[in-house]
Amino acid sequence: MSYQSWLNYLQTAEKNSMISGRARKVLYKFTDGRQMAEEYNMDTGIVQRRAWKSKSNKIMGESEWEIELGDEPRQLNWSGNKPPGSGEETDSLAGGDFTLRESNTAPLLTKRITKKNIEWRIRNMPYSLDTYNVTADPEKRAIVVRTSNKKYYKVIPVPELDRCGVKPAQESLSVHHQFNTLIITYQKPDILCEMEAQVLLLLKNVETETDMDDLLKGLMAK
Repeated sequence: MSYQSWLNYLQTAEKNSMISGRARKVLYKFTDGRQMAEEYNMDTGIVQRRAWKSKSNKIMGESEWEIELGDEPRQLNWSGNKPPGSGEETDSLAGGDFTLRESNTAPLLTKRITKKNIEWRIRNMPYSLDTYNVTADPEKRAIVVRTSNKKYYKVIPVPELDRCGVKPAQESLSVHHQFNTLIITYQKPDILCEMEAQVLLLLKNVETETDMDDLLKGLMAK
């Protein structure tokens, strides 16, 4: 299998892009009613955050954004260059509707992408490394985390692998533990790196706005 179907899905979407500081934010609106927001590091080209919003309906009302990728549940804001209070509808991942609250002691799973790896960190995990059993499950198409004391169980999907038709492999997985944090690292297969490069080529042709507030701050600082 390949990633062509994913590229086709992105190509058919309406895309808006803007630069804010050292980040490029891209908003996709798909023909099936879903939306995806991404934030790329301008220096590395690596995607830092990704969130999805499903199609709203009359019964459930407006759906909420779901985070797929990001170090922390921080604000992801999309407002383009529309002036505040203009009354125009904006697509936004900011505000009270996008607030995640976690217990200070509950396990907290975050995810980030690097050039060569996918990395998950599960904070508030005080057990020693030999307590954890982390497996790449090809049938579940996920990473499964268990503890021998049965205090924690988590199935972690890997949508990046699904998009290029690859099942997770145990040999690509490594696990570390430090500062009460379980660190799971998955080495990207070549086809995933190739897919990411093709997505960047696709976005190269998308017209990009500049965040005027950031631009003015930069000019004033000179």
